[in-house]
Amino acid sequence: MKKYLVTLASFLIMLCIGGVYAWSIFVPPLKLEHGLMTAQTQLIFGFTIASFAIVMIPAGRIEKKRGPRITAIIGAILFMAGYLIASFSYGHVSLLLIGVGIFSGAGIAFGYVTSLATPIKWFPEYKGLITGISVAGFGGGAIILSRLVEAMLADGIPVLQIFRIIGISYGIVVFLSALLFAVPESTRSAEVKKTQTIGELITDSKVWALFLAMFAGTFAGLLVIGNLKPIGLNFGVSEVYATTAISFLAIGNMVGRVLWGYVSDKLGGRRSVLLALVLLTLFTILILPGSQSNITFLFIPFLVGLGFGANFVLFATEVSQLYGVDKLGTIYPYVFLSYGFAGIIGPSVGGWLFDVTHSYTIPIILSAIICAAGALIFRVMIPKRNVP
Repeated sequence: MKKYLVTLASFLIMLCIGGVYAWSIFVPPLKLEHGLMTAQTQLIFGFTIASFAIVMIPAGRIEKKRGPRITAIIGAILFMAGYLIASFSYGHVSLLLIGVGIFSGAGIAFGYVTSLATPIKWFPEYKGLITGISVAGFGGGAIILSRLVEAMLADGIPVLQIFRIIGISYGIVVFLSALLFAVPESTRSAEVKKTQTIGELITDSKVWALFLAMFAGTFAGLLVIGNLKPIGLNFGVSEVYATTAISFLAIGNMVGRVLWGYVSDKLGGRRSVLLALVLLTLFTILILPGSQSNITFLFIPFLVGLGFGANFVLFATEVSQLYGVDKLGTIYPYVFLSYGFAGIIGPSVGGWLFDVTHSYTIPIILSAIICAAGALIFRVMIPKRNVP
């Protein structure tokens, strides 16, 4: 029974912190109410992702030393503090960067690393599927948050007050869920094994292959996610459909995480990564013709979400297969650091290119090219193997 409660707790935490993918819902009110530029809103989003990725490294080591419960509680406190700081920022970009960008991003890292590493210890025989279920909550978080925020905005609630509501309510859910965390007795002795040093990881070609491929996949996805609603509006999609597309992308993201976990267990990690990156390249390009009507603009983001979600299942599964389940919490954060770089570069470049060209065509094409390059790099640097 305990292992199912742990899995449920990880899903709930992921559901809360995964609301970060609904960021584009905040872009119009931040611009309207506080005069932010598109690039500034994307810089905040990028800082959140970067903080998330960078803090994953110390969070993973703390989780290994102190256990998942304490680590997740730290995450709840940081997450709540970040949104509360943002809610009292008066719209100043620097305070929004500190609050949402740094504090909440760090909170996401602590919650994510525990929610990723803990359930898989209870179900080691189903690495891909359990990882997929755990991170599906992260993908689905944007569905709930985008609907809630849209309703609050429609009721005339200021965006900064919405930040306050999110910080308090979501922070409480993460804190209570953290209390359910535990690890099986059989894994505690395994967790005292020596971990690779930073120097060893830097010289490991497999780590670099995973890093570069994940950067490519997340760059493409984050550029679209951070700008999705503005992309739709720029191509003439109605306000309602552009907002609804956020939920469709989030649904695809959530479904993709479970689906790719299953595919990985059946097809093997290497082939699954290559297939996912190729499909994400195709789906990203399809945004251009897909933005010509309201209906297709809902369907294409769903496909992008489906491909994007693969990044957070397949690379974690690959790490556990290449290095062992007990090393996931300490090695994967270094691979995941690529997501931080993608978080800063992807959305910011997309917003900047729009400010310069007044179109999202070039950013979308750039995303597809980088994603395709990532697939090629991974194919060359990760050799074929007989086992998944």
